[in-house]
Amino acid sequence: MVDLLLDPFAFQFMRNGLYAGLLTVVSASLVGTWVVMRGMSFMGDAMAHGVLPGIALAFLLGGNLLVGAAISAAVMIAGVSLASARSRLGDDVAIGLLFVGMLALGVAIISARGAYAGDLTTILFGDPIGVTRGNLRTLLIAAAVTIVLTVALYRPFLVLSFSRAKARVLGMHPRLTHLVMLGLIAMVIVTSFSTVGTLLVFAFLVAPPATASLVARRVPVMMLASILVGSASVLAGLLISFYYGTATAATIAGLSVLLYFVVLTVREVVDAVRRQVSRHHRPAEATAG
Repeated sequence: MVDLLLDPFAFQFMRNGLYAGLLTVVSASLVGTWVVMRGMSFMGDAMAHGVLPGIALAFLLGGNLLVGAAISAAVMIAGVSLASARSRLGDDVAIGLLFVGMLALGVAIISARGAYAGDLTTILFGDPIGVTRGNLRTLLIAAAVTIVLTVALYRPFLVLSFSRAKARVLGMHPRLTHLVMLGLIAMVIVTSFSTVGTLLVFAFLVAPPATASLVARRVPVMMLASILVGSASVLAGLLISFYYGTATAATIAGLSVLLYFVVLTVREVVDAVRRQVSRHHRPAEATAG
C-alpha cells in the first residue's frame, strides 16, 4: 500500500507536479478564504477567464505569457472598477459582461491560429506534470508574497469582509483594500495558469475554502483547513491520474469539488442525527421534571 503511494513520486515530473500543486494551494487558499467570505466567487471565476486574451495574444506573438496574463488581469480589474463606479448596475453585471467579453476575445484570438482546441485546453487546464524549475520559483515567490500580504493586511481584509462602511469609519481605506485583494487574486491566477491552468486555479480559489467554511469558524482555522483540503486533492489527483491515465489538472479540480459535497453531506447527516437525539431527550427531561 505504501509503495502505491510512494512509487509514482520516484519520477521527477511527479514531484514537480506535487510541489506546484502544493504551492498553488497555499496561495489560493489564503486568497480564496477572503473570496468565499466576501461572496466574490463570481469575480474569481471572471478573473480566471479574464486573463485568457492576454495569454492568447502573448502565445501567438511568442511573448512572455506571464506578462500577457498580467496585462489582461489589469485590464479586467480596471474594467470592473470603472463599470462599478460609473454604472447604476450592480458589480455582478459589470463582472458578467467583462467575463463573457474577455473569454470570447481570448477564444477568438486563439482560433486565429487554426486548430486551436489543443492550445485552449492547455491554457484552461494547464499541465501540472510538465512544470519546470522556473515555474516552481514563480509559484514560490507568489506564495511568499501572498503570505506576507495576508498577514500584513489581515485586519483590513477581515473588516472589509463584514462591512465596507465599518472599514471606512475605521480609516482602513476599503476601496484600496479591495483593489489589493483583486490584485492578489490576479497574481495567484497569473502565476499559476501555466502550470495548473486557469480552471484549476479557480477551483482552488473556491472549493477548498468553501469546504473549510463548513467545519471552521475562525478565519485562520479556515485558511489552514483549506490548505489541508487542497493538499489532499493534489496528492490524490496526482495518484489517480498516474495510475488511471486521467487528465491531471481536471482530476485534481474535480476532487476538490467532490470533497466539498462529501463534507457537506457528512455535516448534514451529523446535524440530522443530533436533532433526532435532541428530540428524544426532551420528552425524557420533561417527564423527569
